[in-house]
Amino acid sequence: MTEIRKQIKEAVNFIQTKTSMRPNVGIILGTGLGGLANEIEKETEIDYQEIPHFPISTVESHHGKLIFGKLGGKEVVAMQGRFHYYEGYTMQQITFPVRVISKKVGLGVETLFISNAGGGMNPDFQKGDLMIMSDHINLLGDNPLVGPNDDELGVRFPDMSEPYSKELITLAEKIAEEENINVKKGVYVAVTGPNLETRAEYRFLRSIGADAVGMSTIPENIVANHMNMKCFGMTIITDVCFPDTLEPVNVEAIIAVAKKAEPKMTLIMKKLIERI
Repeated sequence: MTEIRKQIKEAVNFIQTKTSMRPNVGIILGTGLGGLANEIEKETEIDYQEIPHFPISTVESHHGKLIFGKLGGKEVVAMQGRFHYYEGYTMQQITFPVRVISKKVGLGVETLFISNAGGGMNPDFQKGDLMIMSDHINLLGDNPLVGPNDDELGVRFPDMSEPYSKELITLAEKIAEEENINVKKGVYVAVTGPNLETRAEYRFLRSIGADAVGMSTIPENIVANHMNMKCFGMTIITDVCFPDTLEPVNVEAIIAVAKKAEPKMTLIMKKLIERI
């Protein structure tokens, strides 16, 4: 058994002493989006610091708990707080929880829902818009699959022609229409951060086909695809990043926009989970 699988096994064994739930839905809650956790009928909460080999979130708006319960009538596990490359973690540390919750070697999750906050570069976007992720561009400068491959976790060269499930995207668009919620669809690009981008960088990112920019999500998505998990991703556009009219922005303002838009995202996520 490889070292990574030993660590996964130790984490899973510990978690299973705290809960008997075997959820098949996983949720990663991003910046300012932890309120979705309030919709979960909680059975168990476990602090990250208790779980063997789990990193600890250092970002103020990320609470650092693994929550087990029911949402939309389904058993779910939610990561309230995620990890970022800019915090100094390796890609393997950032994605370790995804492996732990997976059906393949962990707790049973087959479908992963990922949320984040991002800056909108598409001129059709406004602050507070919801963007369904149709694809992504990895500009983090690293990849969680670099290094020796463990064939028990996934194949050496996983296909990424459908990183986000077309089936779930279509269903989410239908739900948004039913609920009269305006949603966009677009390409998310991840950069290292933690600084926000310059005008020239926003021009570059837009020119290569990105609609929104952030600092997360892609590592977790790559590992989820490596382990044959179905994925759905949604971004709250917390600021608009148009180079010619760029204004200073701070994290407090970003979190405030995320929290205001969160109920709409929560409703879509909840109904999507109900229907899968």
